[in-house]
Amino acid sequence: MSNGLLQGKKGIIFGALDQNSIAWKVAESCFEQGAEFVLTNAPIALRMGGINDLAAKTGSEIVPCDVTKDEDMEALIDRAMELYGQVDFILHSVGMSLNIRKNKPYTGSNYDFMHKTLDISAISFHRLLQTCYNKDAIREGGSVVCLTYIAAQRVFPDYGEMAESKALLESITRSFGYHYGVKNKVRVNSISQSPTMTTAGSGVGGFDAFLDFANKMSPLGNANAESCADYCVSLFSDLTRMVTMQNLYNDGGYSSTGVSEPVMSMFGDKD
Repeated sequence: MSNGLLQGKKGIIFGALDQNSIAWKVAESCFEQGAEFVLTNAPIALRMGGINDLAAKTGSEIVPCDVTKDEDMEALIDRAMELYGQVDFILHSVGMSLNIRKNKPYTGSNYDFMHKTLDISAISFHRLLQTCYNKDAIREGGSVVCLTYIAAQRVFPDYGEMAESKALLESITRSFGYHYGVKNKVRVNSISQSPTMTTAGSGVGGFDAFLDFANKMSPLGNANAESCADYCVSLFSDLTRMVTMQNLYNDGGYSSTGVSEPVMSMFGDKD
């Protein structure tokens, strides 16, 4: 249901790949709430074609961007500013582990792959913020959100170097959030989302079993992609104008639960 929370606001949404993507759901919710935005993803992802349907549905322009290249990031921001002047909000939904893709265990990581993973999944957020900062691309009081995961704080053996990537992402959120807040009252926050059945998430080993475990651990159950989209909309809106530099959990209570009765019952007597 639309109540015009983002009426008149302009933005940039990274990472919409297909209808399972959180970024796809965010784009749909932002559009429903009255926003206009540019859609962007890596050139190789755009060749898959799914994003064209989303662009048609939302009346959005698609701008390719390899987030590891300064020139691509600058071209993206320049194009968004040609369309809108300054933007009001940005979603950074970007992450990929080459070691996981190549089935390399954490204890046998390829360091060239690790460097690329950190660049794509975390340093790209600094590159985005720095480019916007230098070009004064975000309107005063604007909002930037990135997506993270609780593996930044806790061990998940099959999550590989994405755990380090998320920890770095959250640190950049705080550090750049300070500087951007001082400069132009721009808010920078991360959302730590429940495990979600996206194309990227399902590539992690044992994902189905962990999805079930997290659901049993969370008092409200797992938060789905639609609920994450709603949370993003609230952070892009003026209702959260004093929230910044925070890692905000959208996980049904998982992060605050030591153990749950459904999980305990899994280890009960088998007599």
